[in-house]
Amino acid sequence: MRIYRKFLDGVPEYLARHYWWAYLWDWGIWFFDHQPVINAILFRQYDSLLEKTLARIETRPDARLLQLTCVYGKLTPSLLSLARNEVHLCDIATGQLQLADRKTRGYAARRHLARMNAECLAYRKDAFDQVIVFFLFHEMPADARQRTYAEIARVVRPGGSVLITEYAETPLRHWLYRFPPFRWLLGYLEPFLPGFWRENVAEKLSVALGLNGKAPEGVPEVEFCFSDFYRIMRFNIAAH
Repeated sequence: MRIYRKFLDGVPEYLARHYWWAYLWDWGIWFFDHQPVINAILFRQYDSLLEKTLARIETRPDARLLQLTCVYGKLTPSLLSLARNEVHLCDIATGQLQLADRKTRGYAARRHLARMNAECLAYRKDAFDQVIVFFLFHEMPADARQRTYAEIARVVRPGGSVLITEYAETPLRHWLYRFPPFRWLLGYLEPFLPGFWRENVAEKLSVALGLNGKAPEGVPEVEFCFSDFYRIMRFNIAAH
């Protein structure tokens, strides 16, 4: 029996097959939630990416925020410390929710944890003022990304925003990408990244919003990091 089958337990097959060792295995969860490890994976850009992401968080006291999936590192407790409002956090992996719970118990009164698949959320339409997605899309196959765009578009309210921190488009000129052994290794460890590199995030989200009677307001706010290898994108949604 393939080892990943031991980790299915209600999670998408692609997640168990490709990422059991990083997100579902207890020892993997322990190992990867160390700040030096996270920083190394992101080529020492974690603090910069975190700072740029937090700078675009909606901090109005009455705003309802949704963080789609748990993430390793300081993002979630930093978000709760900064925003000081209601934050919902969902993930399909029980171990990830348990980790998030341990790191945010000091904010238990205004953080809400739920086991959900980002492709099929149980929240009502227009439930959130901001949806935050931190390095999720590149770990999903194209069809799963499409369903997630649709769910984001459904649950974000008009006048709200969507904040996405991710890899930038195919970094053809970046020295890392131009080094073939590295490009092969990254594609092996992140099998869905090459497809995401070619994806027009703004277009995909705009189409999903349109199907929900919504539209982006103007052009997205985009800031790049690490010589255009990563990007932080905030999409403001037009108010009705």
